[in-house]
Amino acid sequence: MTKRRKPINYFNLFILTVLVGISLYLAPFVTTVETPWNPTPTPTRPPESFVTEAEQFFAQGKVNQAIQSYQQAIAAAPSNPGNVVVYINMARAQVWVGQYKEAQANAENALLLNQNSSMAHAVRGWALANQRDFLNAEASIKRALELDPNNALAHAYYAELLVDQFFANQGGPNIIERMSEESRVALSLGGGTVEAHYARGYVLEATGNYPEAIDEYQAAVAINGNIAKIYLALGRSYRLAGVYDLAVDALSKADTLNPSDPTPDLIISRIHYTTGEFTKAEQYAQQALRDSPGDPNLRANLGLMYYKNFKYPEAVQELGYFVNGGTTEDGYEIPPTELSPDSLRVIEYYFTYGLALTRLIPPQCAQALPIAQQIITRIPGNEVAVFNANEIYNRCAQAAGTPEATSETSPEASPTP
Repeated sequence: MTKRRKPINYFNLFILTVLVGISLYLAPFVTTVETPWNPTPTPTRPPESFVTEAEQFFAQGKVNQAIQSYQQAIAAAPSNPGNVVVYINMARAQVWVGQYKEAQANAENALLLNQNSSMAHAVRGWALANQRDFLNAEASIKRALELDPNNALAHAYYAELLVDQFFANQGGPNIIERMSEESRVALSLGGGTVEAHYARGYVLEATGNYPEAIDEYQAAVAINGNIAKIYLALGRSYRLAGVYDLAVDALSKADTLNPSDPTPDLIISRIHYTTGEFTKAEQYAQQALRDSPGDPNLRANLGLMYYKNFKYPEAVQELGYFVNGGTTEDGYEIPPTELSPDSLRVIEYYFTYGLALTRLIPPQCAQALPIAQQIITRIPGNEVAVFNANEIYNRCAQAAGTPEATSETSPEASPTP
């Protein structure tokens, strides 16, 4: 307890202080020695370069790559105030390729950054309209026009929305005048935009002015010739105008630009069906179904082509999925489709299914006759359907050895395409 403490060595303390001071003075001049284990620094791309890249991809028709570049631009600078425009342009691209929910989400992201962006409201409405949410779509587009009455794209999107409502038997008695006016305003304000020409073409197509619709769609193609949806519309109008060779060319281009969409192959199959080229019709119907194997309409379309090519068991199988529902061999759950008096296509699939059942050996009249009864009971005013229902009765009567029903129309009539 009486041990003495060592005295402080002031000389050593002075030397240590000097060494620390020298170290601090030399530290900024010391070069770090690189070793093989040090990570290689990677330069950070400015977000503007991703935006430029996205615009180039979109012009080339590489819309999915454009969307990815827009996403990279946002990831590179999440808090950039300019992301409002990036979100809007990404949403516009997503609508063109059918990514409607994603487009809606990105338009709403833009609105989170700027609630008064007319374009964000307009694109949100466009995305909602393509999801058939007409009420909210119209509210969003009207808000866009309140913010900017001269927003050409908002007028174009409004025209498209009104056409969709027209096809859905909604929108009121003056809807044709309204959609025509909106498309003309869009064209006068934004004649150099794809959307304005597309919207005007869509209105003209809906009102049966196919040559004028073709002109507008071609004008849209001249601005950007790499958007599948425009070629699809152009192909539809050529088909409705009876110009089948150009329709097939346009639809083939649409299929090239968006191979996962079954619609171009479906329409081409119907064109070959109309012209009596049933083998080609079957081939395109098969391609369409490969793109979307769970779609009951595509299965029914293929079943129709099988029937025309005398492949009755295959026709019964595919049309049976459409009428009755069921689980396909590859595991897809298909819901049944009710007979609708308002759809010529559904009616056609129903009576073709009944006819195919009577062509089996032996005829499956226990399943075919209820189909004929449904047609006669529910759509007695459709002459084509009633004739084919009577044909089902006749074939089953022949199979049972009883007298046939009578009919005055041509055998196995088909609805006008």
